[in-house]
Amino acid sequence: MSNTKNDYDVIVIGAGPAGYVAATRAVQLGLKTACIDNLANKKKQHCLGGNYVNSGCISAVALLESAKLFHKLNHNIADHGISASNIQADIPRMQQRKEAIVNALNQQIEKIFIDNKVESIYAHAQLINPNRVEITPINGGIPQVITANKIILAAGSSSTQLSFAPIDNKLIIDHQSALNLSSIPKTLGIIGAGAIGIGLAGIWNKLGAKVILFEAQDSFMSMADHEIADEAFKLYTQQGLDIRLASRVISTRIIEQEVIVEYEDKQGRHQCSFDKLVVASGRKPNTEILIAPSADLLLDEEGFVLVDNNCCSTLPGVYAIGDLTLSGPMLAHKGIEEGIFVAEHIAGQHSPINYHTIPNVIYTDPEIAWVGQSEQDLLAIGENIKISSFPFSATSRAQIMGRTEGMVKVIMHAETELILGVHIIGHLASELIAEAVLAMEFSATAEDLARTIHAHPTLSEAMHESALELNARSLHLTI
Repeated sequence: MSNTKNDYDVIVIGAGPAGYVAATRAVQLGLKTACIDNLANKKKQHCLGGNYVNSGCISAVALLESAKLFHKLNHNIADHGISASNIQADIPRMQQRKEAIVNALNQQIEKIFIDNKVESIYAHAQLINPNRVEITPINGGIPQVITANKIILAAGSSSTQLSFAPIDNKLIIDHQSALNLSSIPKTLGIIGAGAIGIGLAGIWNKLGAKVILFEAQDSFMSMADHEIADEAFKLYTQQGLDIRLASRVISTRIIEQEVIVEYEDKQGRHQCSFDKLVVASGRKPNTEILIAPSADLLLDEEGFVLVDNNCCSTLPGVYAIGDLTLSGPMLAHKGIEEGIFVAEHIAGQHSPINYHTIPNVIYTDPEIAWVGQSEQDLLAIGENIKISSFPFSATSRAQIMGRTEGMVKVIMHAETELILGVHIIGHLASELIAEAVLAMEFSATAEDLARTIHAHPTLSEAMHESALELNARSLHLTI
């Protein structure tokens, strides 16, 4: 497919999960490809993997593992007949472990590029027109223009800013800084109780901080199934999280190295003070400087790139994937699949993405995961459904692990028995949801799931029992 008129067959802007996978797959398909990225680590060195790997979900999950272990040693280890005393949290050492994991993944992606002969360019990049990208060296050198037959935009997203809570990353911080704290704050406020906010809250709460979350919406985790969200609210508050719903932050100010937060709820206005305040109120696409005005690429009012079913933008030969579009949720695995899809589409292949079977995961403790539609969404459209749920407390493996909280909820169509949604809250929900994704991807019925043999004892038996219970056949559900 090489065209001597252009420098490359494909240029990818962004080396996060969507971008580096798109570049790698393009080279595998015989396309000369360059991947441009401007992210640097703390040592000012080029690092691949985007914010997701370097300062986002990977970092958060790594710290959460440490926090869970610390909490277990302080609260549950005696149940195993193991004595432990004077357990201390060494936050700098935890951070070192997290950084080691991130560095290993950086090196792994770099090795993938080398092995597959992806040309990695460390520079700022801007789309000029459908075939031209201007790159500017990080050190401020002379810009130059490179060309390609096809261009894939994969520049990701960044935290939204709030005028009433200006981030200084000292006292009022973004989620990246919240993952890099060198000590445990005595008090931590978080604006936003979505996936990012609740994930950060879970980490620092388990390490001993007093955490208060401010959520402007009346409901908790409105994007999740309401029954699962209600269970999550109950479990997280039992752990000590203070989740204040219908609470809108009005202003913040710094007084004597404390953040004073003024917020309003149904009872009126109130004030709280914190050692640190995290702004975790959402993300925005990184399109502001990615696209030159002369490119004439169409964005929506929030800055997202408008694309069709093939991830094609309004400019011929220019694609957008990952967090830059509203095609599906802002999730790394969604971006990865789009990266594969677009590379194959450019090469003449077509394997469409099923956006209805993208799993959603919230990494806190216990985890939340789901695929498909929620009960409230299905009822809102008048779908004829049957619902069952099975508690982990009724499985032997959960009792063995001491992780009996949570449930698996399965929703099927009442007539066809097709699985329409599976929702989980519990230990390792992120791993268990894969079975449901596969079942829905291949249009399995609840009976197919019920007839599938699950190993015993495992947590996955809760999925099996929930499917059985859709036809009142659960063997281990007690009243």
